[in-house]
Amino acid sequence: MEVNNVNNSEQLTIDAVILWVNGNDEKHRTKMLPYLENKALVTSEKFRTKYDQVNEIKFTIDSIIKFAPYIRNVYLITDNQIPQFLKDKTNTDAYNSVSIIDHSIIFKGYEEYLPAFNCRPIETCMHRIPNLAEHFIYFNDDFFLIDKTEPEDFFKNGLPILRGKWLKFDEDKLYKKFKKPRIGHKTAQQLAAKIVGLNTYYNFKHTPHPLRKSTFKEYFKKNEALFLENIKYRFRNANQFTPQGLANHLEIKNKTCYFKDDLQLMYFRSYKKPLYWYKFKLNLKSKGKLFLGLQGLDQSPPKILDYILGWLKERMS
Repeated sequence: MEVNNVNNSEQLTIDAVILWVNGNDEKHRTKMLPYLENKALVTSEKFRTKYDQVNEIKFTIDSIIKFAPYIRNVYLITDNQIPQFLKDKTNTDAYNSVSIIDHSIIFKGYEEYLPAFNCRPIETCMHRIPNLAEHFIYFNDDFFLIDKTEPEDFFKNGLPILRGKWLKFDEDKLYKKFKKPRIGHKTAQQLAAKIVGLNTYYNFKHTPHPLRKSTFKEYFKKNEALFLENIKYRFRNANQFTPQGLANHLEIKNKTCYFKDDLQLMYFRSYKKPLYWYKFKLNLKSKGKLFLGLQGLDQSPPKILDYILGWLKERMS
C-alpha cells in the first residue's frame, strides 16, 4: 500500500489513554440501576464482567511507565472514581505522569448523554481530553506492555501502525448469513469499515491502539450526526461502531498508516485450563511478545488469578 508520509523529523510527543471503571463499587451499581430495563442484570456474572475488576489497572499503568518511558502523560478516563493505589500519597512521585479525566470533561457540551455505561461513547469522546497529544495510544484496562517498547512500535513517520488482518463482512460469509447478528467487537468494527466505504474490514486485535487526535476531530466535525448517534446509547447497541475502528479505517482509506503482521501479542480470554498451562505460556511463550491481553480476568479461578497477578507484579518491578 502506498502511504502518504508525514514529516517525522522530530521525536513525537505521545500520550496514553486508558478507560477504567470499578464495577465493584456499589455507588456505580446504584447509578446504573435506573437505566436498566432488566434490574437483575446488575448481579449477572456475564453482565458484570464488563465492569468488575481485580485491580489490574495498576499493572496497566505500571507497564506503561516501565516499558514505554517516552509516554508524556497517562490519562485515565473514569466516572467519578479513582483507583485505590493512586490515592496513596506515597505513590505521588511514581505516578506524577498520571491524570484522572472524568467523563464530564470529555462529554462537555454533551452532558445529557451521561452517565455512560458503555465504552463506545467514551471512546468516541476520548480525543476531547484537554491538551491530549496529537499522537496517543489507547489502552483498555486489561491491556499490558510486557517488554520494552519504542515509539516506532506504534508510529512510523508520524503515522499509526495497525496490527490485525483483513476479513470479509459477516454477510459475505455463507456460514454466517443465517446466524443471528451479535452486538460484538467484530460487528462494531465491520460497521466502522462500512461507514468509511470499504468492502472488507481490517480486524484489529486486542493490542494497544496507536491513534491520531486529528483523525477523530476532523471526521466528527464534518459528521456530527454520526458522533451523536454513537454517544447516545448508555449500554451497547448494534447501531454503534467502534471509534478506534473508525479511525483505523479512515487511516487505511487515506493511506496514512502502516500494517504489521506480527501482533507481538499474548492473549487470554478463558481461564479454564490447568495452572501449568498459564505458567508455560507466560514464562516461555511470552518471549518476543510486547503485549498481553487478559480479558475477563475477574472470572479467573483464585489460584490462576493469584499466579497471573503475581507474574504481572514481578514483571513490572
